Amino acid sequence: MTDLPNPAKPNAPISHEVAIGCALGSVICVESGAALGKGLFDLIPALSVAWLRFTFATLVLVVLQTVTTRVRHARHLGSRSRTPLSRRSLLALAGYSVALITMNTAFYLAIRTIPLGIAVTIEYLGPLAVAIIGSRGRLDLLWAGLAGLGVVLLGFRPEPLDPTGLGFVLVAACCWAGYIMLGARAREYWRGADLVTIACASGAVVLAFPAIHAGGGPLWTPGVLIMGLVVGVFSSVLPYRLDLIALGGISPNIFSILQSLAPAAAAIAGWVLLGEVLGLTDWMALAAVAIASAGATIASSGR
Repeated sequence: MTDLPNPAKPNAPISHEVAIGCALGSVICVESGAALGKGLFDLIPALSVAWLRFTFATLVLVVLQTVTTRVRHARHLGSRSRTPLSRRSLLALAGYSVALITMNTAFYLAIRTIPLGIAVTIEYLGPLAVAIIGSRGRLDLLWAGLAGLGVVLLGFRPEPLDPTGLGFVLVAACCWAGYIMLGARAREYWRGADLVTIACASGAVVLAFPAIHAGGGPLWTPGVLIMGLVVGVFSSVLPYRLDLIALGGISPNIFSILQSLAPAAAAIAGWVLLGEVLGLTDWMALAAVAIASAGATIASSGR
């Protein structure tokens, strides 16, 4: 996701502990940002919150890239090579952008009626399916069954999940799986920073008209705009930067295992910031999906 380090000035090594802390910090930031975004639903529609996230994330990412470029020039490190535009590179970028935009928009529409922790648990079935399908080992049946058990447990909730919200979160799960596969393809042509920035900018443009129309006057109040900035930074900017640091000190499989804590982090963020209390079967479902994800990742890396 980043350029190779300059051989004359190598990057300082990242300690194992710092890398793990950054990976965990990334998970906490993402789920806290989601909870803060849901907190805005009383003021503006979910679609408007998604647009604010894309818009402010784009602005901050552009500023960071501009500062980075100027610092490189000041240190005489030279300019980073640009991705040559071709049919393949543009198609890869388009696929990645569509997956990212749809995933995040559908997720915000889902958590209008579904608790945050449960929504993230169901959404996590997307990357879990990618890990299981891609590994093709005997233990994969165990992890798939454990994840299936988690889904079944969600059916024993005292209050059934809203069908519309469930539909949106399943769309988000499918898009997350597509985001992983299309992202791997897109990174053959594009730098990670460029991918995220262009995708967020595309989301801001695509959602602009319906989000602004639906948000109305409350969308432009200072409090809403400030919270939109916070949501964009916590949900997109900080996690991306922390992920880059983490992957410089730990292996991708360990990073993926730590990411499987996302459902638990979402449940805690929902409880602390939104007052959403999950029941025993909800926590059992959450644990089943998280363990299945970690197990599938370990089995895949072992092969």
